[in-house]
Amino acid sequence: MLRTLCRTGGAILLQAQRSTPRLLVTPVQQRWASSLPMNTVILFVPQQEAWVVERMGRFHRILEPGLNFLIPLLDRIRYVQSLKEIVIDVPEQSAVSLDNVTLQIDGVLYLRILDPFKASYGVEDPEYAVTQLAQTTMRSELGKLTLDKVFRERESLNSNIVHSINQASDEWGIRCLRYEIKDIHVPPRVKESMQMQVEAERKKRATVLESEGTREAAINVAEGRKQAQILASEGEKAEQINKAAGEAQAVLAKAEAKAKAIRMLSDALTEQNGNAAASLSVAEQYVSAFSNLAKQSNTILLPSNTGDISGMVSQAMTIYSTLSKTSQKPSPEELQEKTEEALSHLESSEEQRTP
Repeated sequence: MLRTLCRTGGAILLQAQRSTPRLLVTPVQQRWASSLPMNTVILFVPQQEAWVVERMGRFHRILEPGLNFLIPLLDRIRYVQSLKEIVIDVPEQSAVSLDNVTLQIDGVLYLRILDPFKASYGVEDPEYAVTQLAQTTMRSELGKLTLDKVFRERESLNSNIVHSINQASDEWGIRCLRYEIKDIHVPPRVKESMQMQVEAERKKRATVLESEGTREAAINVAEGRKQAQILASEGEKAEQINKAAGEAQAVLAKAEAKAKAIRMLSDALTEQNGNAAASLSVAEQYVSAFSNLAKQSNTILLPSNTGDISGMVSQAMTIYSTLSKTSQKPSPEELQEKTEEALSHLESSEEQRTP
């Protein structure tokens, strides 16, 4: 009996479709679905599709994916909506930027149907409506930006277009996911001026980089000279310090040697035959002094008895004896000073005798 009922319903539906005018299937329906399925009582709806069913010309329900049953003649599948993500090419259009430059822009729109009822009854042609909305929104958004910002802020421009489309397409049950600008065409003259601007910018950067390199080189040279002068001054300072330390050590060594010599001389004079040794030393100094005459100056002062060495030695020893009696035990330094005073006194007396 069920088989007979299905055959009868199919025949009646086929006859009704033959008698139904073709104007009921609009181009919009053909765009969103290639062909509307027939009411065969038992229907299998594919995944990610929504079939809108009308009963006696009025919306009845939306068939879910899987097995569904319809009443012949009363129920009719009016719209088939795809729930997949749909890609729509936005045709190329002209827009004027904020600085009055005419641009030719096209894009790609990605959308998805969220509510099949609104998409079927809220707008006549969803694809055409969304495309026109995307074009008008793109024109309005481009009018807010200059030409330079259009190239720099493509991401923000795309997000603004998506936001504007979603505000208007909520009533249609459509959700815009993304909008991407494919190509931006500028007039030839503007393109030439942009190329000239790019070349000028590159030349400017090259000049700036060259000047910065020259400045860095000059700074490095100055820093090198400064460090060299600092190191040279530190080296000179260290040299002077070392030289002063060496001179101080030499003076100390000379003073110690002189003190030791005076101490040894004092010890020798206190021993036996010390006077004879002193006489010998005075005689040697006398002969040495005569050997150095007229070497540093042309003026020569000679005593009257130049050849009397014994007289000179005896006179020096007399002065030494006199000094030794006044101080029983002088220190080595005092003995040396007194000896030098005696010799200077002897020389001055000899000079006075010279006519």
